[in-house]
Amino acid sequence: MNDLYHRICEPCRQGAPLMSTRETERLKPQIPDWEILESQGIKKLQRTFKFKNFSQALAFTSKVGALAEEHDHHPAILTEWGKVCVTFWTHKVRGLHINDFIMAARTDLLT
Repeated sequence: MNDLYHRICEPCRQGAPLMSTRETERLKPQIPDWEILESQGIKKLQRTFKFKNFSQALAFTSKVGALAEEHDHHPAILTEWGKVCVTFWTHKVRGLHINDFIMAARTDLLT
C-alpha cells in the first residue's frame, strides 16, 4: 500500500494552486497504472480497468461512485462492456490537485 492511500482528501478551494510538474513526477510512481493526459488544456489522471463482462464493470463503477461520495471528490466514469475508464481532475483548479492522486490510489484498491 502506498503513501497516497493514507492521505486524506482536503476540501479544495477555487484558486488553489495546481500541482507543479515536480510534485506530479514525485507522486506518479505511486500510481503507475494511471496516465497523465491533457484535454482542452487541463491535465487529468486516467486509467482504464478491464473486466470479464458488463456486470463486473458495472459493479466496479458502483464502488468508485461510493468512494467518490465518501470523499466528495468525483471522477468522470465511462462504463462499457468489460471496461471502466476513470478520470480524475479537480474542476475548481482546472487541473491536478493532490486529491486526484489520493483518489486514484484508493480507486486502485477497489479491484
